[in-house]
Amino acid sequence: MDLLDGMLQRDKDEFKRVCNKLISTCFICKSGENRGDYYFVQKYKEKFAAFLEVLGYRLEINEEYGVIQLTNPQNYNRLNLKLYESIILLILRILYDEKKRELSASDEVIVNLGDIQEKYLSLQIRQKLIDKTTMQNALKVFRRFDLVQLLDRDLGNEESRVLIHDSILMAVRVEDIKKAYEKLEIYRKGKRNDEEANENEADQLASL
Repeated sequence: MDLLDGMLQRDKDEFKRVCNKLISTCFICKSGENRGDYYFVQKYKEKFAAFLEVLGYRLEINEEYGVIQLTNPQNYNRLNLKLYESIILLILRILYDEKKRELSASDEVIVNLGDIQEKYLSLQIRQKLIDKTTMQNALKVFRRFDLVQLLDRDLGNEESRVLIHDSILMAVRVEDIKKAYEKLEIYRKGKRNDEEANENEADQLASL
């Protein structure tokens, strides 16, 4: 491959690995578990950009956030999240903003599962907490995409900590938050309507 001419063989192998990783995960963070990959892309950013462009991708490096993002103008290879994955991702974005206001620019944003559940209840989607399996599965998905880092193994404990990476700012932008709130409001209205319908049906049955 002419593009890789002049690179050591180990760097060529690393280039292939990181390219596949970027296509799979979309994000690489300087502050996360993949710090080495971040600096490797920085070192060969022109080669990465040229190679990925051939595949229809655009390499974006936000040095302010310390985040590398892979985007696709044709919207190929997009991940469709489940409803609760979308809700938890929105909550993580909101918590990131709230915690960041209390910290210095260089401080990491760390929340625990209790924070996530508390914010979920405040959104008045349902009266009960997110079940543990749903929470665990969602966080593992976000870890795969380098949006969070799980600092504790026990994801069933509300004190277990989650490090939210700056990549959350690029994954969920301000306009996405507004759209998500609109969808949540529609969801809440639909739930209230269903509850009212169920109550009316119960009243009718009681009167028979």
